[in-house]
Parts: sequence; C-alpha cells; structure tokens
Amino acid sequence: MSDEEKKDGSPMSASVADGGHNEAEDERPGAVMPSTNLDAILLKDEGVKKPNRANAVTWMEKWGWYVYYVGNSGLGPFNFGPTQFQNILTLSAHNYDQPGVACDYSVACVLPFAGVAQRTVTSAVLVTNGISFAIQCVIFLLIGSYADFGTWRPKILYIFTLLAIVDSFAWMGVTKPGQWVAATVLYVLGNIGYQGSLTFWTAAFPQLARDLPEMQDSADEVLAGTKTVQEHEALDSFNRNRLSNVSFIVCSVGEIFVLLILIGVLYGAHANGTTAQNTYALSVVCAYSAAVWIVCALPWFIYEKRRMGKPLPPGTSPMVAGFKTLWLAVRAVWQLRDTMIYLFLYFVASDCLNTTVTLVSTLQYATVTFDSITLNYLLIVGIAAGAGIFWLIQRHWKLSTKTMFTAVLVGLFFMILWGVIGIYTTKIGYHNKWEFWVYQTYYGLFVCPWYSYSQTMISEFIPPGREYLFFALFGVIGKTSAFIGPFVTSAITDINNNNSEGFWFLLGMCILSLLLLPLLNLERSRRDCAKFNAREDSVLIQAEDKLEDKSA
Repeated sequence: MSDEEKKDGSPMSASVADGGHNEAEDERPGAVMPSTNLDAILLKDEGVKKPNRANAVTWMEKWGWYVYYVGNSGLGPFNFGPTQFQNILTLSAHNYDQPGVACDYSVACVLPFAGVAQRTVTSAVLVTNGISFAIQCVIFLLIGSYADFGTWRPKILYIFTLLAIVDSFAWMGVTKPGQWVAATVLYVLGNIGYQGSLTFWTAAFPQLARDLPEMQDSADEVLAGTKTVQEHEALDSFNRNRLSNVSFIVCSVGEIFVLLILIGVLYGAHANGTTAQNTYALSVVCAYSAAVWIVCALPWFIYEKRRMGKPLPPGTSPMVAGFKTLWLAVRAVWQLRDTMIYLFLYFVASDCLNTTVTLVSTLQYATVTFDSITLNYLLIVGIAAGAGIFWLIQRHWKLSTKTMFTAVLVGLFFMILWGVIGIYTTKIGYHNKWEFWVYQTYYGLFVCPWYSYSQTMISEFIPPGREYLFFALFGVIGKTSAFIGPFVTSAITDINNNNSEGFWFLLGMCILSLLLLPLLNLERSRRDCAKFNAREDSVLIQAEDKLEDKSA
C-alpha cells in the first residue's frame, strides 16, 4: 500500500485488496491475531460509516449532557463531603501522646484508624482515599466495559448517580464528633458514586462527538468522495476539543451560580456560629448538592438518545468482552511507542495530581478550621479563575494539545514545589490562610485544565477508529494509579510525623512526568498508528476469512 492510499483511510494492503494473502507479511511478529468472533469485533476499525440520522445529536441532548456536569461537579462528594469527613475525624481526634486532650494543633492530631493506634488525621484521609480508589479499580475492571457494549451505559449511570445523591443526603445524619466510622463509610461511597457517575457520563462523549449533525454531514461527504479522511478527522478532533472544553466552561459557570446561592444557605444554617453549627452546615451543603444534582441530571436522563454500543457475538457478556478488550489493548500498545510512553506518563501524572490535591486539601481544611463559608468563597475563586481561559488561549493562538498539556504539568510542578518549601518553614508552603486564596486561583488557572487536556491527549496518541479499545486501557490505568500515591504519602507522613513531607515524593513524580514529555512525538505517533491500523486490518481480514471457512 502506498502512503497516499493509507492517508485516504484504505484499511487493506494491496495484497489483500487483490484477494491474495501474504502470510509472511501480514502475520508478522507482534500483530494482534484475532482467534474468535469476539476478537474480530473488538479489533475492528470503526472507520467512516454511513451515519444514522436518527442518532443525530439534538440541541436539548447536547445541553442536557453539558448541564449534567454541573450536578456531577463534585460539590458534595468531592469538595464538602471530604471536608466534613476530615472535620469529623479532627473532632474525634486527640493530641499526639495525649489521649483525652482534644486536638488543638499544638502537636499532630491523631486517632486509632486502620490498625494504627495513633494515626494522624492527614494519614487517615490519604489511606481512606487509597482504599476508595482501590475499590473503584476493582469495580471498573468488572463493569467498565458495559459502557462500550449494548445499552447498559445509561442504566449504570442512573445507579451511580443515585448512589452519590443518596450518600450526599445521608450526611445529614452525620454531624457529631465520634461518628467518624459512619463518616468514613459515607466518604468512600460518595467517592465511588461521584467517580462512577463521572466515568459513565464521560463514556457518552465519543458517540456524541460522532453523531453531531456537522460530523454526520462530514461523514457523508467522505463517503461521497468530496472530503478526505484527514479533513474529517481534523473536524472530529476540533469537535471533541470543543465538546470537552464547553462542558468544562458550562460546569464552571453553573457551579459558580450554585455556590453563590449556597452563601445564603450557609448563613441560614448559622455556619458562622459555633463549631457544632458549622459542622451541621457542612452536612447541609452535601444535601444541597444532592438536590442540585437531581435538577441537573434530569435533562440528560430525559433527552439522551439510546444509542447502541458495539455488538457482541451471541452468548458473550460485556464483562468477558471488557477483559478481552483490556488484554488486546495491552498487547497492541507495545507496538505503539508514543502511546506506551503517554500511557506511563498518564499513570504517573494522574496519581501525582490526585494525591497532591488531596494533600493540599487536608492542609487547607486544617488551616481554615473547616469554616464552611470561607471554603465556599475559596471554591468560587478557584472555579472563576480557570473557567475556560486555557481553551480561549488555545483557540486564539492555535496552540497544540501537547503545548497546553505541558503548561498544565509545569503548573503542577510549581504547585508541588510550594508544598516542599513548607517542609522547612511555616512562613509559606500551605501554612497560612492567604496562601489558600492564592492556591485556589493558581489551581483554577494552571492545573485544573488537566481534566480536559489529559483526555484529549489520549485521542492524539491512539489509532483512529480504535478509540474504545485504548480508552478502556487508559481508564483502568487512571483508576489503578489513583490509590498508589495516597498510600505512599500516608506512609511518609506517618514516618516523619510531618504532613508536608509527602510533597517530596510528589515532586519526584511530577519531574518524571515532565521528563517523559519531550519523548512524545505526534507525527511519529500518527505514522505508527497508520501502520498499526493497516497491519491489523490486513490480519483481521485474513482471520475473519479463516473463521468463516471454519463455520462453513
């Protein structure tokens, strides 16, 4: 096949197109050979197909998807739920080596937790976070593939949404010191509900992008021969970026509106009164976030079109297909140098970011003494600072996704470095209230765009038409890595009895991520992905012929 034929998206080599099979050429070492009908379905390149006009995305459906993200922004399970969890732990804790003396921050605050008689509150939060993500890893390994096949994805999204909403309402029953066991359970369940909802909401993204009216028109033009595959893929990339970034902007604007209303709710709950009143107010916020989520979820649940996922051979369960997908992706990724590099970079950087945010949050909550009103203002500042600015910069100067992603990692580096300084001095390094106003602004501006650009980067380094195969692998990697950092930083905190010591470990992870970035080459990746597609499609055609011969 000539390079020009590859560019036009032809899936077959010349030998296959002519009807002959060159076994020595096509069954080369490293090729992923399908042995069953299931393998053939999982490996098959989606290509450009005749669009189903009945699946065209409507305005209400698209905006329903955007608005759902406002409810799933994590106000309860990701922000105030963890605040209340750490607050209850602190109220239940005592000074180090002084049982019976309430925590006053003159020394480390400790309590018996997870088999340790005197575990610091920060360590307890990190351990719980690690346990939560470990559970999520198992859950998503078992059911994550249901997002790709049949019509299970919307139903599972309903279940995770319901779990997160019920959990947020349940915080109303946990408002007193000594209820730290119940708080731990609610924190873990809330995190699972939030992350599960986010995962299965995001899973709708590829199909939405593909079924946008302009993408369906473009597909028709490709099939009619009036547009090249490259032009179609460029439009697809643009629309994916636009959907991702607009959803982030809508979420940010909607969340600011929700938080402004929350100011009145907090004052109504007398959050600025006693410690007991502030603790009660934190639970009220969690319940308020659940009510907001219900309102924001309904449009998406009502207007989402039920699109079929990939078909499966009769008698094959999505769970079996999911494990097979991961196995095929693991085998395939070794043939794609840049994909493998980014996979490892993603593993390290996502764990680094998640653990850094958790560690800084524990320091923030302790410094502002869990003041729910102050925390609300901090959230508003952080969200307002980063609402779509990166997207506007990228669009204006036409910067690449890799450039924006690099800027995010550099921003993360300096955020962690500030924490390292705090190991040796209390003047700066996340020890003072004013620092957290700066932190929220900085995080919103330079680090928060990670959640958008890290996903877009995946699509830049995987073979076109096989997105589902590699997104499944990256999804599992993201969940797997998320529990390693918390356990390591928790151990460092326990050994040194210093909540900031873990920043050294996180700084090392960030530096490793930055060192991996120059190794990524987009042009080389596209060439390798094109070769991969051509080779795999050639092998697949032979395998399908053999399977048909066997069944004949």
